[in-house]
Amino acid sequence: MGATTCQGCHDEIYKSFMASPHSLTTKETNMTHGAHGCESCHGPGAAHVEGGGDKSKIFRFDVARPEDISRRCLGCHESNVEQRQFLRSTHNANGIACTLCHSIHHAKVEYLLQAKQTTLCFSCHQEQRVDFQKPFRHRVLEGLIRCTDCHNPHGTSSGRQIRTTPGQEVELICFKCHMDKRGPFVFEHNAVRTEGCLVCHSPHGSTNARMLLTARVNSLCLQCHPAPSGPHNQSGKAQTCILCHSQIHGSNLSDVFFK
Repeated sequence: MGATTCQGCHDEIYKSFMASPHSLTTKETNMTHGAHGCESCHGPGAAHVEGGGDKSKIFRFDVARPEDISRRCLGCHESNVEQRQFLRSTHNANGIACTLCHSIHHAKVEYLLQAKQTTLCFSCHQEQRVDFQKPFRHRVLEGLIRCTDCHNPHGTSSGRQIRTTPGQEVELICFKCHMDKRGPFVFEHNAVRTEGCLVCHSPHGSTNARMLLTARVNSLCLQCHPAPSGPHNQSGKAQTCILCHSQIHGSNLSDVFFK
């Protein structure tokens, strides 16, 4: 029927639609597979129009099952590397359809989101919101970093929907900002190499300095290293291990991570 036919009854939605990136569906492109406009998403509209606006004759996102909504969106968006893994994502597994985060007709923020990204993510992830209010944290609330800098909400091949590329380790997302910790080093800390940053750090926020999992560095080290004796008697000293082993993320000079 064409998008201009839809305008006859849905003028407000039509104007909003034409001002959005989805207006490209009115043009023939490799992504849209035909200039179908509104019908690209809602399906053929002839029966809907002939039935006087019979809602049962057209695909309705407000009553459709989450998996049906997402599959319809992926009809175009699956070709985008950012969205192609959505069907294996945690969001999809929990019945989160595309339209719960994106507003197709009335979006007022980037990426057609229902609200600003941080507000939208925190509407479900309350525990993480609390983490970002702790004394030592990544500056998400201040707008210096966003959830999607580390996570791909549309799904990845790694856990927690962490961003990676083929052949990369999850920790490389940390190294995007913390380049001095990346290496490669001649002498690597086994904990970093085998288990990654999260073995010592809480990525969202912590009540402990450096976003560590424990208040004292020694307590954290002793979880892997049995309490030494002699000059390293932990019961008689308050110094942290990194007072001497300062290059704990890796060193090119010392196999015990001295300066």
